Amino acid sequence: MLQDNLLIWKLNRGSTDAMRVIYEKYRDYLLRIAAGLLKERSKAEDVVHDVFTAFASAAGSFTLTGSLRGYLATCVANKARNINRTMARQRTVSISEIGPAVANTKRPDEWIVHDEQFQRVCDAMAQLPYEQREAVALHIQGSMKFREIAKLQGTSVKTVSSRYRYGLDKLRSILDGEVTK
Repeated sequence: MLQDNLLIWKLNRGSTDAMRVIYEKYRDYLLRIAAGLLKERSKAEDVVHDVFTAFASAAGSFTLTGSLRGYLATCVANKARNINRTMARQRTVSISEIGPAVANTKRPDEWIVHDEQFQRVCDAMAQLPYEQREAVALHIQGSMKFREIAKLQGTSVKTVSSRYRYGLDKLRSILDGEVTK
């Protein structure tokens, strides 16, 4: 956190290097969160890009009141929620249309090993109700506490805990081939 405060201080004084360090430090973390919340890889990348663009435009006057990691994760979750609401109004997406959900930052041969398992998890996550998917993605991929997720979702910690538990149960069921509806 001390390093983040120093980076914010430098960023507010015009350091492009500070922005680069923040981007490199949190890009993959934010992509995992966005990928868990969205159904398309390109949309997840767009969300992270939009969050960093807005963040960079606030340089010079940005004030950090908590953790930078939590702030950026909340921005990604809010942006993903808005996109999902817009998409739900426009059309529904079948599971077969969903592509891989993270940027190809590794070599292609490394992705081949994990691609099938990753696709199964993405397909299973897409089957969860959004509130459960958000709770699971933010807690597991975003390392956010239930208290932070509850604040973000505007609900109680107990509700978030239940959404997380129900989401994990449904994921286990789907991945074990025992889909229950």
